[in-house]
Amino acid sequence: MTQSGDHTPEETPEQRDDLLAAEYVLGVLTDDAWRAAAERAQVDGAFAALVAQWEERLAGLNEAYAEVPAADLMPLIEARLFPAPAKARHKARRRWFTGFAAAALSASVVLAVVLWPQAPAPVQVQLVGDDARFVADYDGAALEFALALDAAGEGRDYELWAIGDDGVPRSLGLLRGPVTRVEAELPAGVTLAVSLEPAGGAPGDLPTGPVLATAVLPSLN
Repeated sequence: MTQSGDHTPEETPEQRDDLLAAEYVLGVLTDDAWRAAAERAQVDGAFAALVAQWEERLAGLNEAYAEVPAADLMPLIEARLFPAPAKARHKARRRWFTGFAAAALSASVVLAVVLWPQAPAPVQVQLVGDDARFVADYDGAALEFALALDAAGEGRDYELWAIGDDGVPRSLGLLRGPVTRVEAELPAGVTLAVSLEPAGGAPGDLPTGPVLATAVLPSLN
């Protein structure tokens, strides 16, 4: 094959086009001839078909070569684009990357502080009555009670209630043991109350025993 697209007089135009397409696919043309062939393939359908045929015929040759770029490919590209000494380029690139990484980290911290939802601080609720006092910490998802008085007694239980704007008490569960966690998402302003009930709690939907202590749930900070 030729290196510049020159051909012998005996070749027909069809033969010359076929040979040119083969040389183009193999990449053995000079730069100018290769660019001319590439431009022709974009506008000449018949020549483009010849190129496609040669690409299909020679596709098997690709299997003999590993698809691994040359180890010095990046330095070669940099040398073409940036004629500065390699050592200076490396330092400049390292300074740029270090500065970019620091800026990205700083920005991520700022975004985390601004956009990430902050957990509200728990509030303390004190349910106080004439002879009883119940203390709880509320974090927006649960009330955690540390009982400040003895157990309810044999056959009795303390039961916690929430009373909303409709005035209807709704049971939140029993308070047993020195520490009791009651899962509940409650709005600020709801009234909490503790009543003394039979073991296992009130038999119906409403409290039956005396109300020992009450408190209004404050807003979370």
